[in-house]
Amino acid sequence: MTSDWARPVVHWSIVALDAERQRSFYSALFNWEIGDEPIMSIPAGIGGPEPGPAGHIQAGASPSVSLYVQVGDLRSTIDKAIELGGKETIPPFDLENGQTLAAIEDPEGNFVMLVQQ
Repeated sequence: MTSDWARPVVHWSIVALDAERQRSFYSALFNWEIGDEPIMSIPAGIGGPEPGPAGHIQAGASPSVSLYVQVGDLRSTIDKAIELGGKETIPPFDLENGQTLAAIEDPEGNFVMLVQQ
């Protein structure tokens, strides 16, 4: 009998009320090359954790899905997000495993966790 394997996340999407504004925000903030409408493709980045992204489930007041994006410098990324129309929601904090995280909202209020390299 062959054992089964954990199914990886292979794609994600951002649904936007103003897709062009969101395209400008994410392109400028994370240096993403984002394709044209109607479905704006975003290729995978490089340098992420190996063997690939992991995730978690936690209890909360309302259902949602969150992006966790690796960045080189939290403070400059937060400042740039604010400049681009987003806002800081959780200031930088350290985890026991040595990672430093912070959270922002994009211009439409979507939660994005930043993970410092």
